[in-house]
Amino acid sequence: MRICIEVISLKGNIMAENKKIKVAVCGACGRMGQEVIKAVCNESDLELVAAIDVANVGKDIGEVVENKSKGVIIASDLEEELVNKQADVVVDFTGPEYVFNNVQIALKSGVRPVIGTTGLSDGQIKEIEALSKSKNLGTLIAPNFATGAVLMMMFAANAAKYFKNAEIIELHHNKKKDAPSGTAIKTAQMMTKNQPEFGKDNVPETETYQGSRGGVTESNIHIHSVRLPGFIAHQEVIFGAPGQALTIRHDSFDRTSFMPGVVLAIRHVAADSGFVYGLENIL
Repeated sequence: MRICIEVISLKGNIMAENKKIKVAVCGACGRMGQEVIKAVCNESDLELVAAIDVANVGKDIGEVVENKSKGVIIASDLEEELVNKQADVVVDFTGPEYVFNNVQIALKSGVRPVIGTTGLSDGQIKEIEALSKSKNLGTLIAPNFATGAVLMMMFAANAAKYFKNAEIIELHHNKKKDAPSGTAIKTAQMMTKNQPEFGKDNVPETETYQGSRGGVTESNIHIHSVRLPGFIAHQEVIFGAPGQALTIRHDSFDRTSFMPGVVLAIRHVAADSGFVYGLENIL
């Protein structure tokens, strides 16, 4: 009986097997993907085994990222690479139109996904959670991997207990396809748990230009999305009350800010078979 208990406790725990975690990166040639490649290669317990992208197929990913061979050739077939390279974890930074299918392929191939691509619907997230649980494979979806951004969301959620008026402004580079950002959506969800309705005392509004007041959540938080070149990822949550205002802001000036969170997520899904939405749940 003791032997059975020990075997069950280690099921799905790669780290318990005392071996390197084999990592595949989907969207490897993108700006985030290239940072993930470098981050994985800098960790002694992680091993880069596959790089998947539709660009630069047949080239060594190291030549693309750092002009230095890493012995990993870029391929376009996700399922084939995950199976043939026996990946343990796949990190996805692709696009909102691809990520849902990619995650399904990963889980059905027995590979644990770490998802940094935003734009998934609530329904898709629920489907991923159900598939993750049915396969008993760790899965982590994080709207933002920067520790400071996660703290910003947590601080905003706590402040929502004390302020009944709040708005969110998120600013990203002009190549980001989805709006509002996943970080803004997650922030609003966390705030709503502590304040179910904001802006009750606002007067009825008329917009001269449609959308001037931004998108509006179910709890009446207005979210404003800015898309301009020169930005990376920034967000501020503004709270207002009679005679005062509180602004909580986070800025990512370089994509390296996300990498400690990505590495943490890789190690987490390798050691835990649960489903996680939000990096704050594993800090």
